[in-house]
Amino acid sequence: MNLATLLRRSAADHAGQVALRLPEPGGTDTEVGYARFAESAGRFAAFLRASGLAPGDRVGFFLPNGLEYLEALLGTWQAGGVGVPLNYMFPDAPLRHAVVDSGARYLLVLPGDVERLHAVLGDAVPELLTVGSSADARSADAPLVGSYPAALAAHEPSHEVVPRLDRDDALLMYTSGSTGVPKGVRQTHRNIAAQVEGVIDLYEIDAGDHVLNCMPLFHVGGLQLASLPVLLRGGQITFMPRWDPIAWLELAQRLRPTYGGLISTMMIDVGNRTVGAPVVLDSFRICMFGGSRTPTAAIDRLAAGTGIEGIEIYGQTEQSGLVVSYSPRDERRQDSMGRPMEQVVRTRLVPLDGAQAESASTQHGGDDIAHGSPDVGELWVQGDAVTPGYWNVDAPERWSEGWFRTGDLMSADADGYLYYVDRIDDMIVSGGENVFPQMVEEHLADHPDLAEVAVIGTAHERWVEQVTAVVVPNRDGVTADDVAAWCANHPDLRGIHRPRRIEVVDALPRTGSGKLNRPELRKKFP
Repeated sequence: MNLATLLRRSAADHAGQVALRLPEPGGTDTEVGYARFAESAGRFAAFLRASGLAPGDRVGFFLPNGLEYLEALLGTWQAGGVGVPLNYMFPDAPLRHAVVDSGARYLLVLPGDVERLHAVLGDAVPELLTVGSSADARSADAPLVGSYPAALAAHEPSHEVVPRLDRDDALLMYTSGSTGVPKGVRQTHRNIAAQVEGVIDLYEIDAGDHVLNCMPLFHVGGLQLASLPVLLRGGQITFMPRWDPIAWLELAQRLRPTYGGLISTMMIDVGNRTVGAPVVLDSFRICMFGGSRTPTAAIDRLAAGTGIEGIEIYGQTEQSGLVVSYSPRDERRQDSMGRPMEQVVRTRLVPLDGAQAESASTQHGGDDIAHGSPDVGELWVQGDAVTPGYWNVDAPERWSEGWFRTGDLMSADADGYLYYVDRIDDMIVSGGENVFPQMVEEHLADHPDLAEVAVIGTAHERWVEQVTAVVVPNRDGVTADDVAAWCANHPDLRGIHRPRRIEVVDALPRTGSGKLNRPELRKKFP
């Protein structure tokens, strides 16, 4: 079934309640109720149908978080289209690739980005629709620029939902492209519905929930995890267009949200801001964090500074978002992300030996790594939330007999709780021994003078690869020798785990979704 049917049903059931909120400078907020949300979506759907959009045609979104984003996405689905949320932090080359590769007919943009998009896309530019009160109307000197507000005003709202099958694409979400050109991950109507229903069930979301959404809507965390579950239950969404830890703290105190999420980098920012100046944030019922493995020291700083006991999450764009976490009643286990959401995915831990992997049973057991084993294996997943594949790209190496190979290394305790170890392609082999960078990062993050740490492998004439730590101090005057001396006295940072090379930097490179960009670090520190 078309997702638009579910969202319009929720809007009808909660017509008099606030759906979307955008804080404005000066402390005022702009609010959109469910009735207006559905009406605007219906007007945009009518515009798209009148413009000849066929079922399956793509509509792109190159925007920060804002009120129009979800209105237009709902309208796109209602008209039978496929949404293409584009990373707003993309540089020119991956942006051009994603727009051209998707074949988007329309692209919603801010007026200030029109000139850049014409320069980047050239003859490949689709029709641009500018959003916001200052959106420019279509003009003779800019024939490929239209106005989203004008498109809404010119059409009466449609109440028809174009039928789509569960297996039809609803979204193309492009990966950040840190390891090459971005790939468009296909997410069907069933993928997203399964994911969202799983989140609602796990976190017990209802109409009383209010999410403070600082995660970008071009990311599964911001869309499928934070926004769509709340909309389907009749709750409220407050958007942050850009990340600012001080603004987040102020909004959390003023609006008292019950639900939220922080990319690991954001969580570190909040924890560092509240060290020595704690803020009581007791309204959160659920506050998730993820995007990359977060050191325990950073989790403890957040709890000490805000009182928030965060819930770690794991998921991928290829899995439509969340697939491992805790329920509100689960007891936390240190360093564990929780248990798989078995309503939407089946999971396996497959040994790293390729021959064993190919012969592994399609059921738990056989050659799979058993729960409670100390061994580390690659997580394989299968189920309704898992993508059917990539757009215009064959990737047979990611699939084995219907199972998706995540590339993530994990272990499982006797009760099935999963413990993230590393990415397969991030593993360091030093002197013939495997070193998992994030295990080293976990211990190095305990250093009292370091705000952030990252560990990569770099070339070494004897060991082939050496453990290299790139660190961001939280005060002036911290040197590489200081960090090396501290490591020498740490029992878990000796031998092959000792950072043989230490680089002190002002900031770590990040992808557009806020994850650590290890490939960029490797380029900078070969």
